This record gives sequence, structure tokens and C-alpha cells, in this order.
Amino acid sequence: MKHVLSAVVVNQPGVLAHISGMLASRAFNIDSLAVGETENPEFSRITFVVAGDDRVLDQVRKQLEKIITVVRVIDFSKREFVERDLMLIKVRTEAGRRSEVKELVDVFRGRIVDVSPGHVMVEISGQERKLEAFIDLMRPFGILEMVRTGRIALLRTNDDNVDIAERAAHEDPTAARV
Repeated sequence: MKHVLSAVVVNQPGVLAHISGMLASRAFNIDSLAVGETENPEFSRITFVVAGDDRVLDQVRKQLEKIITVVRVIDFSKREFVERDLMLIKVRTEAGRRSEVKELVDVFRGRIVDVSPGHVMVEISGQERKLEAFIDLMRPFGILEMVRTGRIALLRTNDDNVDIAERAAHEDPTAARV
């Protein structure tokens, strides 16, 4: 089973390397990883997708919470959340077939962002299954290149939201945890 976790971390050099090294050293495989600043530039949010049972998820969460630059870990399992993945895909378009690709792009609410004589580049975002379905439909045309951002997610409710600046003011994220 795939699990989505999010870690709010202090935005400083080496944090991602430290976290990914910890996960690798414990043989946790990361299926997806996305990192970006939060509403407060002092912090970043790292969203992970890891495969495993509840025991594996619990181990990953506990190991993340031990890292001093990790301010907060959110487990999206069994919770209502919104997730998205962004993809750029370059698809071969031979004469007469470009309109077919454009129709499929429109159906999936994507955008053609670049056009050349032999291919189009499409930007599409959505849930993982939407992107996978689009990829399957593009295979017969010929996928030349593809890149994805990794999943990002936010809880739908406010009950678990925390102002990370307020929390950081009460907790020194660089102090050792007991």
C-alpha cells in the first residue's frame, strides 16, 4: 500500500540529503518526492510517497520525527486530502494525428505548451491515476520524453493545521529533542 507523508522542515542546506539518507539507510524506498517552500520562507514542505504496510509507515514517521530539522510530520493515511502531480510529456505527432492528441489533451484538461514539426509538449496535472491514464493513451503516438514533479498534498480540513512560524517560536527546531 502507498502512503503519503508530509514533513515541514527548517529551510536550510542539507536537510533533504539528511532525510533521504536516513530513509535509504533503513531501506525505505521513496516512490515520490516533492519539495518546496511553504507560506513561510523559513520552512519547506517535503511530501513523500512510500510503499509498505502500517508498520513501515509508522517506522518512517518515527524516524522523521527524530530529525532535529523536522518541525512536523503529517500522515495523510485515512484522512481527507487533496493531491496533485504535474507532468510534462513530449509526444510524437505525425502528419494528420496532431488533432487526435489535442482532443485527448482537452479531455484531460491539459495544455499544449510547445509545438514542433514532429512533436507536441503537454502539461497536465491531477491525481496519479489521471496522469497514468493519459500516459497509457499517449503510448500509441510515441512518448519521446516525460518528467513528473512527484505528488504534493494538503489536508482538506483545518483541524490539523499549525502556523509553523508560531510553532517554531515555541520550539527551537535546532535544539535536541528528548
